[in-house]
Amino acid sequence: MSKATHASAPVRRSEARERLLSTASRLFYGEGIRAIGVDRVMAEADVARGTFYRHFEGKDDLVRAYLEATDQAIRGRVGAAGEVIVSPADFLAAVAHGIGEEVCGAGFRGCPFINAAAEYPDRESPVHQAVLRHRAWFREVLQGAFQRLGAADPPRSADAMVAMRDGAMVAGYLGDARAARAVLEHGVAALVAAG
Repeated sequence: MSKATHASAPVRRSEARERLLSTASRLFYGEGIRAIGVDRVMAEADVARGTFYRHFEGKDDLVRAYLEATDQAIRGRVGAAGEVIVSPADFLAAVAHGIGEEVCGAGFRGCPFINAAAEYPDRESPVHQAVLRHRAWFREVLQGAFQRLGAADPPRSADAMVAMRDGAMVAGYLGDARAARAVLEHGVAALVAAG
């Protein structure tokens, strides 16, 4: 299926599809994408092979759907915060705090997008493209907040915050999650203060 078809094809919603996606999300995030086969996803979701293929073209399509569902959940949380937090400085602090909470959460295994990009290095693959779309959206949100803040260089400030987020995600998984959260929040506060 072409990239254009993925963007325009309607998603068939069903209980079986949601079980497949929920099961795949848990397994892919918890154990790694390449380590999990579709047979295991189907077995744990209690879904027949024919039903799987009615909803997904194959594993890569399921992985793309997992990342897109994760992306939509994050967009929803960030959007909700943006609706109630008027100050761009407070919004940026809230985003950093939310990331810090995620890093310190039970079962944290790093960023699902960074993890997926490492397992799907081909930038043209639908999976890698889903990662890039998420990152572009996140950077755009941050850049908008830095623009509203009156930062001297909003694109550079957004790039710096994305890099700090990435670092906190990796450091939080590999080391002291609380320290990673504190460093991220401190770094974002410094960016905001620098304007």
